[in-house]
Order: sequence, then structure tokens, then C-alpha cells
Amino acid sequence: MPAYTATALAHPNIAFIKYWGNRDDVLRLPQNGSISMNLAGLHTHTRVSFDPGYEVDTFSLNNQAQVGAGLERVSQFLDIVRTMAGKNWRAQVESANNFPTSAGIASSAAAFAALAVAASHAIGLDLTERQLSTLARRGSGSACRSIPSGFVEWLPGDHDSDSYAITLAPPAHWSLVDCIAILKETYKMTGSSEGHRLAGSSPLQQARIASSGARLDRCRQAVLTRDFDALASVVELDSNLMHAVMMTSTPPLFYWEPASIEIMKAVPEWRRSGLPVCYTLDAGPNVHLLCPETSVAEVRSRLEGIHGILQVLTAAAGGGAHITTED
Repeated sequence: MPAYTATALAHPNIAFIKYWGNRDDVLRLPQNGSISMNLAGLHTHTRVSFDPGYEVDTFSLNNQAQVGAGLERVSQFLDIVRTMAGKNWRAQVESANNFPTSAGIASSAAAFAALAVAASHAIGLDLTERQLSTLARRGSGSACRSIPSGFVEWLPGDHDSDSYAITLAPPAHWSLVDCIAILKETYKMTGSSEGHRLAGSSPLQQARIASSGARLDRCRQAVLTRDFDALASVVELDSNLMHAVMMTSTPPLFYWEPASIEIMKAVPEWRRSGLPVCYTLDAGPNVHLLCPETSVAEVRSRLEGIHGILQVLTAAAGGGAHITTED
């Protein structure tokens, strides 16, 4: 085995206030800040091995060799790490997810957070959490949020060096659980990177951005005070706004499936009947239902009565990306 090897683990995250649209597509500087929660139990496990003798980068995902755009994206990210380290070594990257990939569960967030930690460590860089978050952002914007622990805010910044994520509160701060209704486990037809580039074509995007500061303030306060009702109202509004931008972009992006809409219509009714639960969707059809830990069994039971749900995953607030000895 090459001497320059490290393995890292990172969790996907679910955004309460969404990231959609860049001010700079290369640096992935967002048009607005965002707030999220890391998802414990769901993870990407990535091993990076640098070797001066390797002639090319290789990349496998879930034991399948990757070529084309997937390999190119990883190799371009490794170029950033190599430049930082002043070394031109090629690498072997082996990654695996224990959750569906590219289906709206932030697989790229976990992937590039784990890659940032493993690659920088393997090549000999000693980076702070802020520097790791900044680096991870270059691979996937939302990956910067999977570096810190627990409930996280991405500070949008003005430049490469000041756009990074911080912990708002540790995982133990609030016993929230994300119940993820999996409707599809296949790759999205239009990935998030392309969707970000289309955001500006929607006539609604500027209004969404202009009002994002107020939603960030409401969400931050709700998290810090553990106010579920306040969280529910702002989380659902923000999700609907992002999907409205998607659906009015050119070309339009329609990620929802019939079961997505059925769940979105049912959840506010459940909440009015006394069940604390709210919904949010990332760029995909799967629906994330946030609720207190004490309500998980009831939420799962109600979801099981909806046709089209393949499975329900549950995840509490999780930790940050880190080096691990597990292979």
C-alpha cells in the first residue's frame, strides 16, 4: 500500500435554508447563506492513496470504477489539493456510500467533505476546520456544511477564503430526526451543479435571494431556541421557494414525483392535528420529514400508508467529517 494514505468519513446534510445558485460557479460561492443538519448514520467512507509512481488518478464508487465526468470532477478537486501541497502525485480514490447516491440526499456533500479530509491528510497538509470547509466547497458547495459538526451555518462570504461553514450547535443540542421518504434510488436526470447554473434564469431567483436573510435569521433563532413550530414554518417556505425557482428556470426542473406532492400536502395536516413534523426537499424527489425523536414512530407509521415510498431512512443530528481507521 502507498505510504501516503488516509481514510475519512463524512455525513450528508439536510438543508433547512437552501443553497441554490452561485455568484461564482468555479469557486462555488453561493448567492445566499444556508443552514443545515448533518445526518448521523448515513455516511460516505473514502480512502485516498497518493503515490509518486501513479501515472493517473483512479476513482471507484461503491466498488465500481468511475470514468468520464465523475472521475474528472474528482481529479480536478485533487488538483486543488496537489497545488496546495506543492506535489503532483496522482491518487487512487475509493469511496462508498451507505445511502442512495445522487437522489437528493446530499451524496456529493458527504463525498467531497470526506475527500477533502482524506486527501489533504494523505498528502501531508494540516488544515483547520475552516480551511477544510473552504476546500470541500470547491468540490461541492454543500460539502462545506458536512465538515463541521451538528447544526451548521454556511457563511457565504465574498471571496474563496471567507466562504465556509461553522457549527451553530452540537448534535446533542436538539434531538431532531430526519425521516427520509425514499421514492427513487436512481441518479437524477439533472444534477445540482447544472441546476445552480440555471437558477439565474428564473424570474423568482432574485426575490428568493433578497428575502433569504430574513429566513436565515428566523431559522437560526429557531435552532438555537429549539422552537419546532418556528422551524417548521421557515423550513417549508424555503423548500417551496427553491423548488419554485427550479420549476421556473429555463429549462424548468421538475424533481417532484406524485408521492412527493402527496407527502407535502399531508404533512401540514398532520402538524395541525398535533404531530410535530415538517417537510423539506433537496434537488430530488425524496422527502425529508423533520420531527422530534419522540415522534419518529408515528411519522414512520403514517408514511407507510403512502403508496410509492420504497423505504424510510432515519437520521439524528450527526458529527463532522473526520479521519477514521476503519476500512
